[in-house]
Amino acid sequence: MGRAVYLVGGAVRDGLLGLPHRERDWVITGCTPDELLAEGYRQVGASFPVFLHPESGEEYALARTERKQGHGYHGFSVDFHPGVTLEDDLARRDLTINAMARGADGRLIDPFGGARDLEARWLRHVSPAFREDPLRVLRVARFAARLAPLGFRVHPATRDLMREIADSGELLHLVAERLWTEIASAMAAAEPGRFIEELRDCGALAVLLPEVDRLFGVPQAPEHHPEIDTGRHVVMAMNMAARSGASPEAVFAVLLHDLGKGLTPVAEWPAHRGHEDSGTPLVEAVCERLRAPVRFRELAVTVCALHLRVHRLQELRPGTVMRLIENADLLRRPDRLTDLLDACAADYRGRAGREAAAFPQADLLRAALAAATAVQARDLDTAGLDGPAIGARLREARIAAIAAVARGNGGA
Repeated sequence: MGRAVYLVGGAVRDGLLGLPHRERDWVITGCTPDELLAEGYRQVGASFPVFLHPESGEEYALARTERKQGHGYHGFSVDFHPGVTLEDDLARRDLTINAMARGADGRLIDPFGGARDLEARWLRHVSPAFREDPLRVLRVARFAARLAPLGFRVHPATRDLMREIADSGELLHLVAERLWTEIASAMAAAEPGRFIEELRDCGALAVLLPEVDRLFGVPQAPEHHPEIDTGRHVVMAMNMAARSGASPEAVFAVLLHDLGKGLTPVAEWPAHRGHEDSGTPLVEAVCERLRAPVRFRELAVTVCALHLRVHRLQELRPGTVMRLIENADLLRRPDRLTDLLDACAADYRGRAGREAAAFPQADLLRAALAAATAVQARDLDTAGLDGPAIGARLREARIAAIAAVARGNGGA
């Protein structure tokens, strides 16, 4: 057989679902790396035979098989000789809906029933080899979160394999970079809370994010949280953030904002006084363990530390509002305001029966920041003052500007 090229993976799946797709991936059979290099393809990565097309830049991979030989991402033996068939390559994939291809003539090639599972809305593993890569637990949970609006569910047999993986200890061998890639993608899903629910259902959440898993079963005061359970609230708030168009950074911040409630002594339930302070070190530790990018880490820490003060903005004195602005670094980083408010609004509305609640705190904080930013040192009389005194005078003027805004909005 000669060389053949096939469109594979997400582009085929999303095309059948009528969803847009940004990237196309290709598989080549009957070919060697040297042949592609001679034609101007550029190889990327050392472990797998993946090449970038010399003109389109799209990824072309040689058909390959994989066999588990050890722990972790590098514990695989890879074979990509020219005799590896398309079906061999599709058989190593995670889910049937991702194991379809289209030939050059547009014909659908579907040896594992992916189209049938698309119709039935099943996320089903291709083969028992699914258990060889523990990252697939997170991938299935991520697909469940992305495709939740279309009614997709994890097939019971696949969930059983996910539980086996969670129980095996293999998840502990995943490197932080691979974990983070899946988590960050899940934060951009249609229902990111579903990602957490699926991980918890198979036991993976307790292994990967025990700080979050601990929140389930922890009660909150019903007058503030009619849903009562803290874990359920986090899931609801994440989904609320996604529905409102919040960024992945804001959704991730919502995921971690209540970690301190998992440390509250049982005797103090359902109150959680000071949970924002006790939770901040946990947020920092989780971000460090996952090697989360700085923009995710900084926002998550800020939201955990300050979300209660944002909720109480209408009750705060102008000086306290100024301190909130400073602690959130909004004078230097005004671009952070939208993410902070999106996360806090999702927390406020991610409660049973509160989904449509007004959140006037957003407009108040925007107005307060605009008023404070408008006051500049050059506009003040600072004659005879040194640097620290000028800073103090500027801060006083900004607090006065915030007070004027508060009065104009009916505040103190």
